[in-house]
Amino acid sequence: MPSSVFPSRYTADNSEDIVVFIIGMRINKRLSIHRWLPVFLAMSGMIKELYTHKRELGFQSAENHFGLRTTAMIQYWRSLDDLLAYSKNENHLKAWKKFNRITANNDAVGIYHETYILSKGQYESVYVNMPQYGLGKATKHIPITIDKQTAKKRLSR
Repeated sequence: MPSSVFPSRYTADNSEDIVVFIIGMRINKRLSIHRWLPVFLAMSGMIKELYTHKRELGFQSAENHFGLRTTAMIQYWRSLDDLLAYSKNENHLKAWKKFNRITANNDAVGIYHETYILSKGQYESVYVNMPQYGLGKATKHIPITIDKQTAKKRLSR
C-alpha cells in the first residue's frame, strides 16, 4: 500500500458490503511481561498468513493501534462468510489453539474481539491530507466530488 499523502478530501467507496473485525489485547499486569508477551507474539503467525494470502481469504486490510495497555487491530473483510471461513482455516486453528493455551488461566492479559457487518451505502468516511487508511485502504479510495460533499450525501439509504 502506498504511504504517500493524498492532498485534499477523499472517501471510501461504499458500494459493497464490508465486515469490520476488531481484535486486541489488554495488558492487565504490566510487570508480568513473561505472561503477556507470549500472547502478543502469538498473533504474528495469524497476521502473517492474512497478508500472505489476503486475496483468497477475503482479507482486505488492517490498521494497528498500540496504547499503554491495550492493542487493537482493525481488520476489514470482504464478507462475513470469508471471516468465518478463515476462523476454520487449518493454519488459523493451529495458531488460535496456541493462543488459547497461552491465555488460559492468565489474568495478566485480556483479549477481545468485535465484529461489525456494514451494508453498502450505510457507512461513510472522510480522509483529508491522509495516506490510504481504514475503509479508504480496504475499499476504493476516491476523491470527494460535489455529489459526495456531506456525510448525508455519502450515505445512501
